[in-house]
Amino acid sequence: MIEKKDIQPIIDNYTAGAGLFLVALKISVDNVVEVVIDGPQGVNLDQCVALSNRINAAFDRNVEDFELTVSSAGLDQPLRVFPQYLKYIGQEVEITLKAGTKKRVTLLDATPEAVTVQYVEQQKVADKKRKQPVIVTETYILTEVKTTKPIIKWKD
Repeated sequence: MIEKKDIQPIIDNYTAGAGLFLVALKISVDNVVEVVIDGPQGVNLDQCVALSNRINAAFDRNVEDFELTVSSAGLDQPLRVFPQYLKYIGQEVEITLKAGTKKRVTLLDATPEAVTVQYVEQQKVADKKRKQPVIVTETYILTEVKTTKPIIKWKD
């Protein structure tokens, strides 16, 4: 059976050289290996194929019977690792807090511990009869965040 300690160095070596990062590595008890990678500019099919070829070349199929899938992080999937947050700074994301609040925000900053976001909210302002749009900036500790998903914008 393939173990993470055997495959991790191959992935790390490839991703470091290609300017990518590992998002997820899963190995099932049936020896099904799933590798998810991402990068600041995304990942293309050639990069997935190249990593798949490197992993396949490192193991003898006669000794290790395994199924391998190498893919990019999907646009509809929540962010899982810190480098993904860096990738989406300045862009709109949907953040869901563990308290149940869901907001469409712009990601302003990210650290391994927290994210800073900004959004417009209608609030009562002194000396005004109607609520006015107010820019709100908040920082959330990542342990408070349930999910963060990129907002997909289609060009017209």
